[in-house]
Amino acid sequence: MRKRGLPPGMAGVGLSVFLVASLVGISAFQLPGEAVRVDNDDVGGVVNGPRGPEAGVWVIAETSDLPTKFARIVVTDDRGRYVVPDLPKATYNVGVRGYGLVDSPKVQAGPGKILNLTAVAAPTARAAAEYYPASYWYSLAKVPDKSEFPGTGPNGNGISERMKSQADWLDQMRCGACHQIGTKATREIPKSLGTFHSSLEAWNRRVKSGQMGPGMSATLQGFGPRGMAMYADWTDRIVKGEVPEAPPRPQGVERNVVVSLWDWSTPVGFVHDTASTDKRNPTLNANGPVYSISRFSAPDLNILDPKRHTATGVKVPIRDANTEFTNPQKTMEPSPYWGEDIIWSGQASLHNPMLDHTGRVWLTHAIRATANPAWCKQGSSHPSAQQFPLNTSGRHLSVYDPKTKQTTLIDTCFGTHHLQFAEDANHTLWFSGSGTVLAWFNTKLWDETKDEQKAQGWTSYVIDTNGNGKRDAYVEPNQLVDPTKDKRIQGGSYGVIPSPVDGSIWVSAPGAIFLSGDNRGGPGQIIRVVPGPNPPQTALAEVYEPPFNNPKSPVNGYTPRGIDIDRNGVVWTALAGSGHLASFDRRKCKGPLNGPTATGQHCPEGWTMHVTPGPKFKGVTDESNSDMLYYNWVDQFDTLGLGRNVPFATGSYSDALIAFSEGKFVVMRVPYPMGFYHRGVDGRIDDPKAGWKGKGLWANYGAYTPWHYEGGKGQTSKAVHFQLRPDPLAK
Repeated sequence: MRKRGLPPGMAGVGLSVFLVASLVGISAFQLPGEAVRVDNDDVGGVVNGPRGPEAGVWVIAETSDLPTKFARIVVTDDRGRYVVPDLPKATYNVGVRGYGLVDSPKVQAGPGKILNLTAVAAPTARAAAEYYPASYWYSLAKVPDKSEFPGTGPNGNGISERMKSQADWLDQMRCGACHQIGTKATREIPKSLGTFHSSLEAWNRRVKSGQMGPGMSATLQGFGPRGMAMYADWTDRIVKGEVPEAPPRPQGVERNVVVSLWDWSTPVGFVHDTASTDKRNPTLNANGPVYSISRFSAPDLNILDPKRHTATGVKVPIRDANTEFTNPQKTMEPSPYWGEDIIWSGQASLHNPMLDHTGRVWLTHAIRATANPAWCKQGSSHPSAQQFPLNTSGRHLSVYDPKTKQTTLIDTCFGTHHLQFAEDANHTLWFSGSGTVLAWFNTKLWDETKDEQKAQGWTSYVIDTNGNGKRDAYVEPNQLVDPTKDKRIQGGSYGVIPSPVDGSIWVSAPGAIFLSGDNRGGPGQIIRVVPGPNPPQTALAEVYEPPFNNPKSPVNGYTPRGIDIDRNGVVWTALAGSGHLASFDRRKCKGPLNGPTATGQHCPEGWTMHVTPGPKFKGVTDESNSDMLYYNWVDQFDTLGLGRNVPFATGSYSDALIAFSEGKFVVMRVPYPMGFYHRGVDGRIDDPKAGWKGKGLWANYGAYTPWHYEGGKGQTSKAVHFQLRPDPLAK
């Protein structure tokens, strides 16, 4: 059992040590004996604590003098030295944050200064823990023991009968695709919620709050009564003083990270993915605007100019005034933050932006009501509808042209979610979120003809169960395998990525919440589709599940959510349920890849799973942790500096972007403001000749609830830029 004590740097510390700052000169100075040099646009110096130099702590420089609020964050080296490089001209509030510390008082300074800082040691373990990522606090939740599964229901052990294993429970605990669980706003009961006799009563009330109340309460009910009891017990123990283990401070290359942040959107804006360039050519749009979308409210499209430090927004149109609202237009119960206000009234429901080779921004976009027009349905002459007619689609397509500032709406028969360009002459867009079909849009054809019907197509997911290498008549998903026919599967997809190697299309399908039951079933899957010459009739699918209860694998993996691919054709996926960053190399498969036995668990040897850093939940012995890996991304072109083909997982509960490089994880934490919940990642090269300064990764704060970010109500999303220096003092 791990003993809980004071974090590093706190032993023997009683009273807090106050920050002392010294300003020396204005440009190109060297601090005697410490070799810290700054230029006219840098701030640098040494951070000392009660026991000497503070290694691996963050120095944060923040200003409101620019058109939008801006901050830059760096990490101290092993001698406590730091340099905040290339600051725009402004007055900055500079302070220190680090594990084992409490925030130092802010000191004002401008660029060109040597600024020595004295850190403030945390007086107690509880005070230190206030700065830990949400995942560390969430790890204190007590998970039912494996022996209590399968659940016996409300009249038994309180665990839903649908939960057959502890893995089901852990998967349900990663339900937080909306916001972090473990932040101060979630681990404590806000006073504004009301007065309650118990934490259990308070939790029953809190999950009914606001416009998302129906969804939150339904999620908690999925556990059975023990779920609400677990969260109430978690809150009670925290109130009584229990604290999580301390995270490690940044080490090695983690200390070379430079993080820059710009405010954008509004205090109610749920900002989803960010796009800065063409994924196929990361030098496109160099030094240009960065885009993100707001799903629930205007402005729908956020635009950051990182050179001018301006953040603007665009409200996009819809084609049909009867387009459904993205959220219920009433509250289940009053929100502790917004009362009965309807803060989200968006209809466009933008989800994912993607830049093409000309710099236009393609958007998944609800442009009309969900009922499909006749040309999508049975009896249509459309080639795809003749094979597999579609009656509804909840989100469609649009393209925003930065030159004309116009948005063009495009109807689709299929639903859209994520989108990615193939590396082909037609600049084909492939989509996830299209239900039981895989869908595409020929942008070259559309540019030439503006014929939205002719440019689109879709195909069902059919696996080659008779093993003859071609698509034949098939049985339906609910029918038994016929050895003379193929079989259609439900498919479904959350993420999508075309292969740069062979043109196949890969999608991730997270699977059922309850892994072991009789629902869609299993641990989720990644699906490879070879379109063939006439995709509606020739596309064939292959299904690969992460090893789960597989005697050929010592580890269980489940819930593949994100998906990306490297330049060698190796697929990477974030297993949101089990907490692994996993790779799948189809070339390693030993058995047949089609035929009656190729139904998912037939290639465990193709999988390699790496559990990401962080603590486990209480009561869990399996390889797992308390983070939420919302998505993942592969740096195919070394846009950060760790090398080509380096995979990244989004540590959405751990305030971190997590890289896997040379067999080790590199955790790039965003320590301020706490609550860095991110989804997508993009990498851009602004100047190939400028070294580390000419490239970097883009992400954003992407929770539904900006009021959960550090600072509370009034906070907004932020655009986040990661750069990697050769050392912590590079400038």
